[in-house]
Amino acid sequence: MDKKNEYQDEGLKGNERIEDAIFALQKEATQEQLAHTLTVIRRRMKEGGQLIVAVEPDPAQAQMKLQTVRTPDGKIWWSAFTSFEEELKGSGSVMSTFLTDMEQLFRMTLTADDIEGVILNPWNRTLMLDKRFLHIILGE
Repeated sequence: MDKKNEYQDEGLKGNERIEDAIFALQKEATQEQLAHTLTVIRRRMKEGGQLIVAVEPDPAQAQMKLQTVRTPDGKIWWSAFTSFEEELKGSGSVMSTFLTDMEQLFRMTLTADDIEGVILNPWNRTLMLDKRFLHIILGE
C-alpha cells in the first residue's frame, strides 16, 4: 500500500491527480493542457474531493476567516492546498487549517466581491483559478 495515502484524509485521496495535471501544465502551458487540468479538477470536485484552506482570526467579527494572498498586481485571492505536503512546502509559519468541499469553496469564491479567485498550492504546483475558470469547472 502507498504509505502516503495510508495516512491521508479520505477527502484528499485522489488530489494527486490534480497535482500531476498542474505539473504537466507547468511543463507545457497549452490550451489543451489547461483544459485537461480544469477537467481533472472538475472530476475531483464531482467525486466529493476536498481542499485544505488556511484560516486566521478576524477580530472585527470574532470568528475565523479564510487566509488571503495578495498578488503583485494588488488582487486578493484565497489559497487552498491539495495535500498537507503542499501546504507545508512554503509557509514559514504554522497555519490553522481545515478541510473544505471543493464545490462549496468555488461557489463561495464566486460570490465574494473582493476575492479574485482561488490559488491552488501557492508554494509549488500552483494554479490560479480566477472566477472565469471556476465557472468552467462548475460547468456554468
